Amino acid sequence: MAVRKNQSTLTSTEKREFIDAVLEVKRGGRYDDFVRTHNEFIMGDTDQGERVGHRSPSFLPWHRKFLLEFEQELQRIIPSVTLPYWDWSTDRTAGSSLWATDFLGGDGRSRDGQVMAGPFANLAGNWSIDIQVDTRPFLRRALGGGGRALPTRADIEAVLAVETYDAPPWNSTSRGFRNLLEGWRGVNLHNRVHVWVGGHMATGASPNDPVFWLHHAFIDKLWADWQTRHPASPYLPETPTENVVDLDSTMRPWNDVTPRDMLDHTQFYTFDT
Repeated sequence: MAVRKNQSTLTSTEKREFIDAVLEVKRGGRYDDFVRTHNEFIMGDTDQGERVGHRSPSFLPWHRKFLLEFEQELQRIIPSVTLPYWDWSTDRTAGSSLWATDFLGGDGRSRDGQVMAGPFANLAGNWSIDIQVDTRPFLRRALGGGGRALPTRADIEAVLAVETYDAPPWNSTSRGFRNLLEGWRGVNLHNRVHVWVGGHMATGASPNDPVFWLHHAFIDKLWADWQTRHPASPYLPETPTENVVDLDSTMRPWNDVTPRDMLDHTQFYTFDT
């Protein structure tokens, strides 16, 4: 059984193997397919129209499947690799080990946000931005530039305490665990982290920054934690509902995956804590 670990506990070998696998998926062209898919869905998901990956109840199962497919791509390169998660409630600064040059690299330079060091710096020759939001071919970050601090553990606990998974109108205005975690209202967890990292992470093409996978692996862990705390709270909606994915409807772009299929992460992996 694969175990997803806190990135702060990874050994130097685990870090290197994760990076090597990511770079190889990029070289093979498959990485950009993930970026393209995410960008298409986030641009297409709207509060009043059909929504699948964002602003909707299926935000969590959709991303669980999305991450699982990416993890499987990494494992085709190095079978022992799993997605680490970034606990941004603990590793809260630009000086955290996450941003070291032997792992994800550091902040972007002030004038244009270009990441200058680490394996994903364009200057290293392995990481060109091909699914672009502008014409610049380099990875961009602006750590802390959104003007808000990263969420705290108290913020997380407040969201985990919410018993109802989701509620009408099933969009960015809903009251419920999913929307508070996604960050469209309340203390704002997921969205706030994207803004804090800045650069590509603040765009629909956010998987261009490999930190996307570590951030969403933690979001996935928080969903698993919520499920453990509220075992009697179901995924909602359970029955067909206009414009959103109910429990047993398929989630695009997959033809055979429903939210029900994604409820139990332990069939695929576990977390270290």
